Amino acid sequence: MADAKKTEAETEAAPPKKKSKLMLFIIIGVVVLALLAGGAFFLLKKKAPAEGEDGEDSSAHETAKKKKADHGTPPAFYKFDKAFTVKLQTEQQEAYLQAEVQLKLLDAHGQELIKQYEPELKHRMTLILMGMKASDLGTAAGVQKLANELRDVANSVIESTPAQKAEPANEAAPDAPVQAVLFSSFIIQ
Repeated sequence: MADAKKTEAETEAAPPKKKSKLMLFIIIGVVVLALLAGGAFFLLKKKAPAEGEDGEDSSAHETAKKKKADHGTPPAFYKFDKAFTVKLQTEQQEAYLQAEVQLKLLDAHGQELIKQYEPELKHRMTLILMGMKASDLGTAAGVQKLANELRDVANSVIESTPAQKAEPANEAAPDAPVQAVLFSSFIIQ
C-alpha cells in the first residue's frame, strides 16, 4: 500500500511540473515581448520629436545640416545658365574673363536655395570676378583661391550673413550649403 501511495503521489506531482515549465516559458515569452515592445516604443518616441522640430521651427539651412549628418546622401550640382563674362582689372592691357561656374551643393535641397538667391549670387560673383587681375588668375593656385572666395560669398548670401573679409578657407564648413565652386570653362583673353 505504501508503494501504491508513492505511485499516486508521483503521478500527481509530475503533471504540475509540466504545467509549471509551460507557465515558465509563457511568462518568459511575455516578458521578452513586453521588453521588445517597450524598446521599440522608446526608439520611435525619441525620433518623432526630432522630425517634428525639423519641419516646424528650423530653417532650410538647418535641414541641410541634418541631412549632411547622413553621409549617404550624394552631393548635388547647380550650373548657372550662362557663363560669367567680365572685364578684369587692367594692369597694362585690357583682359576679359569668361567662366562657366558650377556649384557643388551639400544636397539636392540646396538647389532650391540657389534658385531662390540666384540674382543676388550672380551679382556678388560678378563683382568678385571684376575685381580680379589677370595676373592673379594665371596660376592654378590663383584660380583655386578665386573659387574658394566665390564659395564663401555664395554661402554668405544663402545663410544671410555678411561676407567676411578674411582669407578664404581651403575647404567649406561641413554643413555649408555650397561645398565648392567648380569651373567647367575658364578663359582669359
